[in-house]
Amino acid sequence: MQSAKEKLKNTASAAKEHVDIYKAKLDEKAEKATARTKEEKVIAHERAKAKEAKAKMELHEAKARHAAEKLSADHPHNYRNHHPTVAGTEYQGHQQQPLGLVPNPVATHSTYPLGLGGNHLTNKHF
Repeated sequence: MQSAKEKLKNTASAAKEHVDIYKAKLDEKAEKATARTKEEKVIAHERAKAKEAKAKMELHEAKARHAAEKLSADHPHNYRNHHPTVAGTEYQGHQQQPLGLVPNPVATHSTYPLGLGGNHLTNKHF
């Protein structure tokens, strides 16, 4: 759904760009018609090119803004709030348990065999 919205917004921005370019060309023709010297005609052409470049820049900015809106809509969660805290401290990245630490105080065996019984790896170098 967000992709469809983004495409629709991009299409509207592209239409606006085409209108702005068309207006720039019309203004250029009007300025050239009223220009008295060759330099004034060149200036009118340069203004039209600047307006076209501005319209294209605004289109690219709008597309980037639409993509950012889509991403922010796709990921509205603050993932830091989904991780449990330990004794009131804030979550500070992924923390692993050290080897051999028992996660459950009731359990009497370790979480990793550590070579003391249990399942041994079958490798000729051990």
